[in-house]
Amino acid sequence: MYVVKSPLSDANLKTVSEALQGALVDLVDLALVAKQIHWNVVGQRFRSVHLQLDEVVTLARKHSDTVAERAAALGVSPDGRAATVAVGSGIGVTPEGWVDDTAAVGTLVEALGAVIARMRERVAATADPDPVSQDILIGITADLEKQHWMFQAENG
Repeated sequence: MYVVKSPLSDANLKTVSEALQGALVDLVDLALVAKQIHWNVVGQRFRSVHLQLDEVVTLARKHSDTVAERAAALGVSPDGRAATVAVGSGIGVTPEGWVDDTAAVGTLVEALGAVIARMRERVAATADPDPVSQDILIGITADLEKQHWMFQAENG
């Protein structure tokens, strides 16, 4: 059942919908990973890392909503269910229990790096089929790269 008719051709819609769905899954998981570490970070830099993690959560949640709404606007039903996120995310396993601040920062550097690499692939894939979606993905990637830089600088 199609409730919304896409202005894109079927082939372009397939490419764009896969890119948007992948971005949604990665962003939902990034928010979950950052929040999990936020709750469990310990160490001398607890406060600064704790607050910085919340910035990532807010950013990922905001962008996941933008991506999901873009998919819906194109007639694609976004899927952010836990099972879908668990199977499709490009982020590795998050440490269990308390996480030292240095390890927490390292985990975020890795998670952001994984998401950024996949986002850059999506930016390239959507260039011709849908520059509007590409523009959204470019903006998200820029924000993620800023966070990636800031977390890398945190551990020097």
